[in-house]
Amino acid sequence: MSTPTIVIVPGWRDSGPGHWQSLWAERMQGAVRVVQDDWITPSRAAWVAALEATVLQSPGPVVIAAHSLGCIATTHLSAAAASRIAGALLVAPADPERRAALTDFAPVPFARLPYRSIVVASSNDPFCPVRLAGAYARAWGSEFVRMQNAGHINIESGHGDWPLGLALLQSLTDEPTPLMGGRKNFETSATL
Repeated sequence: MSTPTIVIVPGWRDSGPGHWQSLWAERMQGAVRVVQDDWITPSRAAWVAALEATVLQSPGPVVIAAHSLGCIATTHLSAAAASRIAGALLVAPADPERRAALTDFAPVPFARLPYRSIVVASSNDPFCPVRLAGAYARAWGSEFVRMQNAGHINIESGHGDWPLGLALLQSLTDEPTPLMGGRKNFETSATL
């Protein structure tokens, strides 16, 4: 299998400077970041279309690194786009039924994903109860990693350089993720 393209899928309001997704986009060779036209008032049709275009334009298989609403957009992909995905790291999935600005993404699909996936959730995520994230993982056929008191697993909760996330991503690619000019702790692989 050819080396997969890492497709970074930010959530509602994008992932700002210092967020692990932004750091990965800057440092991973060949990584592609999905850009949305409207980060504040998300439309499911527009977000999924932008993600599908990115996946389908990639030269080979892709591995998704999604955060929050980006996880939910990923689960709404068409079969054609999903068939190009080799794996997905779905971090701190959103609960679109609890936030009025995100309701266009509800209902969340509760069908098994046709690729290997890992859902990472926190016991105290203010945007999605850990029990719901666990239910997503079961429905999607995902491995489930529960972090204790990790908030929304973003810069506000102290997750800039996130070595555990990088190790989980590498477990989906079956090879080290090439980095450009990363700091030493960013290149460290955790044993799972």
